[in-house]
Amino acid sequence: MKQEERRFQTRNRLLEATKALIHEKGCHSITMKDIMEKSQLSKGAIFHYVKSKDEIFALVLQERLEETNQRFMAEVEVNEKTFAGPMHKIMLSLSSLEASNEVTNMVLVYLLGKENEPAVAEVLQRFYERSVQLSRTWIVTGQQHGVIPQSVNADKTAEMFVLISIGMRVRSSFPAISASFTSADFSDLIVNQLQPE
Repeated sequence: MKQEERRFQTRNRLLEATKALIHEKGCHSITMKDIMEKSQLSKGAIFHYVKSKDEIFALVLQERLEETNQRFMAEVEVNEKTFAGPMHKIMLSLSSLEASNEVTNMVLVYLLGKENEPAVAEVLQRFYERSVQLSRTWIVTGQQHGVIPQSVNADKTAEMFVLISIGMRVRSSFPAISASFTSADFSDLIVNQLQPE
């Protein structure tokens, strides 16, 4: 087995075990010992990739962003001249923003509670910047393929979408909130912003 493949498998085991533990126990109760037992990885194997539990949580956030980006870009390759296909891949992920038991929502809220720790602040900044970067890339890609008007300000629109998505993720942790702005409304807003009539 090649070293790159081994790295991928180890990282995947680490992330899958961590996500399962988050569902079982929540972010606050998980220990590194729990992660080692669930993943069946040694402390050394884990610390080869990360320095702390918070860094593992950051990888969980990063993984979701990259998965969404891969689905979007794969759809662009197949349907480069349409708006509907690639945007459908983005829209599929929007309902998860409202789910209180969705792992990335739980992780984000947990990390936001630790934002005064320098390592966590750095993780949050990287997550925010990467989120904006990917949103901007998706908009620019649509503009390059002629399905999103050039008049759309990619920087401002990308940041607005990220701010709304973070707000929805945080709101998902509030008990018994009756939301009037839903993922369907967010989807409509995206379409209206990116395909003005």
